[in-house]
This record gives sequence, C-alpha cells and structure tokens, in this order.
Amino acid sequence: MLKRSALYMITALFLASSGYAGVANGVINEVKSTVDEVVRIVSDKEMKKNDQKRRQALKKTISIIFDYNEMAKRSLGKHWNQRSAAERKQFSELFASLLENSYASKIESYNNEKIVYLKETIDSDYAEVKSKVVTAKRDEFTLDYRMINQNGKWMVYDVIIEGVSLVSNYRTQFNKIITSDGYPVLVKKLQTKTNELKAP
Repeated sequence: MLKRSALYMITALFLASSGYAGVANGVINEVKSTVDEVVRIVSDKEMKKNDQKRRQALKKTISIIFDYNEMAKRSLGKHWNQRSAAERKQFSELFASLLENSYASKIESYNNEKIVYLKETIDSDYAEVKSKVVTAKRDEFTLDYRMINQNGKWMVYDVIIEGVSLVSNYRTQFNKIITSDGYPVLVKKLQTKTNELKAP
C-alpha cells in the first residue's frame, strides 16, 4: 500500500496540469504553479538530453510545495521526540531524498490520467485541497492534499489517497521497524532505498 500510495501521489501531482478543471483559489494555485513548472522541465528538449540536470531541476521544484521536515516529523511520530537534533536533521534529509527521488523516477508514468480539483477548505493555518484522478479507462480515485501555512506559504504535509494517509502509512511501517529492529536499522533501510533511487 505504501508503494501504491506513493506512486499515486507522485503521478497525480505531475498530471494535475493535464486536467485542471476546478476552482482557481489560492491554495489550489500553490499546487498548480509547482505542477506547471514540473511539466515545463520534463517537456524541455535540452533537459531531456541531460538526465542528471533534469533530475536536479525536478527535485528543486517539488521541494517548493512539499514540507519534507513536517512530513518526516509526522511520519516518525512518537519516535521524533526521542531523536537528537542531528538525528532529526539526518532523518529529514533521508526522508526528503526518498520522496524526491521516487517522484523523479516515476514522473514518466503518464498514461492519460487527469486530475480534477474539487474544492479547498481553510481552517486557520491548515488547509485541504480535495481532488479526484480520472484514468484513461474512466476509473476514479480521490486524492487530497493536506497543507500547512509556513510563513505565508502553503506547503503539503500529507497526501490522502482513497482515504488513506501517506504519512500515516509511513508512520506505521517506520514504527514497526523501530520497535522490532531499532532506529539505526530504519536509517540504514532509508539510506539503501535512497541510493537505489538516486541514479536517473
């Protein structure tokens, strides 16, 4: 489920520009502006000639909308408070690399899917953008972005696919690894996975 959820999140963010048909409000536009830049990068003829340059440009762009530190903190859950400042920094960087490289490696999975933004709701410093993804076969699934206002900038801290939280999914698996094998084993697993995804 973790791999499936991550793939849907990655694919849907990329495909958002293909079927933008919802309201054009502030929080939704935060997502759309990033998606437009992603599309520009993957469509650039010069970028296609240099995989490494394209990968770096994609990672830089998607980091604009995803709050990796907040996602890492929530994914580690109760174990976050037990970590030192150095460990938190390392974990956040590994978590960011995991999502960035997963995104970049799956970005060419386009298959005529479209995403339709339905509405946004704002409650103080938190917001949610509700959307649905429509496949080429007309199948649909819901995909919602949970966002937090960080110094005036709306950032994604969780993605909900068909009612399942990506962060909660990670938290369950991370907790299982830490409980059974210890925190160092989780770090090693993340490092291994990140290295596997690094090469374009």
